[in-house]
Amino acid sequence: MSWRLAFAAIAALSLSACAGGPQERYGRFIQPVANPGKVVATELAFARAAQDDGQWTAFADYAADDATMFVPEAVNAQQWLKGRADPASAVAWQPHQIWSSCDGSLAVSQGAAQWPDGRNGEFLTVWRRQRDGSYLWEADIGQDLDAPLTAPDFVSTKVANCAEPVPAGQRMASSERPAAKGQSDDGSLQYLIHTMDGGSTVTLLLWNGEFEVTGPKVFTD
Repeated sequence: MSWRLAFAAIAALSLSACAGGPQERYGRFIQPVANPGKVVATELAFARAAQDDGQWTAFADYAADDATMFVPEAVNAQQWLKGRADPASAVAWQPHQIWSSCDGSLAVSQGAAQWPDGRNGEFLTVWRRQRDGSYLWEADIGQDLDAPLTAPDFVSTKVANCAEPVPAGQRMASSERPAAKGQSDDGSLQYLIHTMDGGSTVTLLLWNGEFEVTGPKVFTD
């Protein structure tokens, strides 16, 4: 991790600390605004917990009850993780990019991973804000890569433009049954994960007066 990325991580943690207090203890006081810094802080804390507490222990602790993970088939994360022994050494990872809805209720992180056996990888994680203001992941997918991703100087963030609300008629629709899908409370960030032979595809839709589509990005088995 470069010193610039480390500095961004420290700044994100500081943002998270400043965002604490009563408004996060009681869901009714949470402001419907984006907080990508807190998502970065949560992702970093998740990665640290994998090293300190064990890989699968951390995955279970940070997963929502109905979270979906791809192993590579789609499974209920809590059921798959229940009773699973932690490996002797955990995978490491670093967020490179964050997408967030206007209201902060949904965010997506993407970045690089390194396995203890020397393999390089890429991950994408969907984060859902909880009633207490914390974030838990509701979908997680990854893949091996032939070469490591290039580390950015800082974690980039992209927030939906809320100057013009998403019309109700443009909320999520899919003609095919996805393995996982979801959208923010305001509909400004949406995701679809479809399985296929040999892997899965991830499509993100971010509102900016119209939907900007990222993907479909292919994750191979």
